[in-house]
Amino acid sequence: MSTTSPAPAAPTPATGGPRPSIAIIGAGFGGIGVAIRLAQAGFRNLRIFDRADGVGGVWRDNTYPGAACDVPSPLYSYSFAPNHEWPNRYSEQPAILEYIDGCVDRFGLRDRLQLSTTVERAVFDDAEGRWRLETDRGAFDADVLIPACGQLSEPAYPAIDGIDRFTGTAFHSARWRHDVDLSGKHVAVVGTGASAIQFIPRIAPQVERLTVYQRSAPYILPRFQATYAERHHRLFARLPILQKLERLGWFAFGEAGTYGMVRHPITSEPFRRWCLRHLRSKVADDELRRILTPDYAFGCKRVLFSENYYDAMVRPNVDVVPESVREVTATGLVSTSGVERPADVIIYGTGFRSKDFVAPMEIVGRGGRELSAEWAAGERAHLGITVSGFPNMFLVYGPNTNLGSGSIVYVIESQANYVVDALQRLAARGGGWMDVRPEVLESFDRETQERLSRTVWQTGCESWYVDANGRNANNWPAQVLEYRRRTRQVDPADFTWVAPTTAPASPDRVAVPA
Repeated sequence: MSTTSPAPAAPTPATGGPRPSIAIIGAGFGGIGVAIRLAQAGFRNLRIFDRADGVGGVWRDNTYPGAACDVPSPLYSYSFAPNHEWPNRYSEQPAILEYIDGCVDRFGLRDRLQLSTTVERAVFDDAEGRWRLETDRGAFDADVLIPACGQLSEPAYPAIDGIDRFTGTAFHSARWRHDVDLSGKHVAVVGTGASAIQFIPRIAPQVERLTVYQRSAPYILPRFQATYAERHHRLFARLPILQKLERLGWFAFGEAGTYGMVRHPITSEPFRRWCLRHLRSKVADDELRRILTPDYAFGCKRVLFSENYYDAMVRPNVDVVPESVREVTATGLVSTSGVERPADVIIYGTGFRSKDFVAPMEIVGRGGRELSAEWAAGERAHLGITVSGFPNMFLVYGPNTNLGSGSIVYVIESQANYVVDALQRLAARGGGWMDVRPEVLESFDRETQERLSRTVWQTGCESWYVDANGRNANNWPAQVLEYRRRTRQVDPADFTWVAPTTAPASPDRVAVPA
């Protein structure tokens, strides 16, 4: 929903034509959100696949101490499913996971879940005009394929010599080892990204010694955290406009931040100064403050939010090493200066393989073309949703739809609107398939990369947004209101439309095979 207008009604149910069978891969915010909007529009012949045994995606997998969203909960939620009972303005992982799981029941999708099922391969059958899914539980057919795997689902480990040589305990923050007691241990944390700045303040008081390896210092803004008591819950339920107004305020804040990143960097100067004031107010030591001061343009890397990270950094049992790790030994880590420091436990807070938009699936389109080969020179999709040669496939949170500021849920809802419109048009034509024209995709990608070249993300810092060739396949080059406008409806001229060659799929087309 655009937070500048009333919440949109549910999509108008499709009239006439067959209802395609739909396979959604991923049961996180993206997959569940699109499934809800499709079901509301009358497309209930769908199945949501996920390799895990529960829904939630990144919020199911990331259970590290302090895991929370750095977007306020009133904005980081579906516009069509407000939650009046958020425990905090910035809610933590259990509350977010509970919200997603609650939406499954609220919108009647529980019987549409196909959990504990890994989709290994999806192949488009040119003769039948359908997708065949090969999974570890058998084969499934569907008319429409919607990969909603996300950009932050596969943990990324750094390429460090000797990483398997360590004899202590090592794990990634996205696969937290709750069975490991950190009390009294020498713990090394590699990375200072969004996850690390949340779990470091939680574990610092427990450990004997904490060594943080910082390749580059992040910009950190303080969170305006607030606890929503029972009186707030009653007030939000009785006067929903209050929660909508808070949502609108945070939406505007995000759009203002994005404006500085993509249009006029000078407008980001107040935010940069705010970060530095926050740092000065927390860190009195001149040398430590120098180490924690970013040396790149504000916004070039992801801006982070925390009210207690710097408090952890000034603890007497915490050391900040402003260097990368060169090597891992059996008993510790060697930084780029050649100094080895001991560790009992290593925690990798090194983010995700953000270019693996459909991992771990293999996708094969028309004529046997593989998506991985099509993307060998860089991931691209028209509006981040459709790829030429892969008919009736709609990506959710695909290439160039990530944000430097604001809520990705707003983008997901925009994509859901687009997919609903596309399938309504397909149903009105009697079925078949649609494929975005190559020249349309090429034009969009050329425009996107040209616009991105003028953003703060291309000013030279090393970040997960930009690959080794200088290409940014992750971020949207404008404010999200523009994305909402451009995905409001499908332009039929952008696609090749092919009539069905076989009878429409039966309602149980995507059911588990006997």
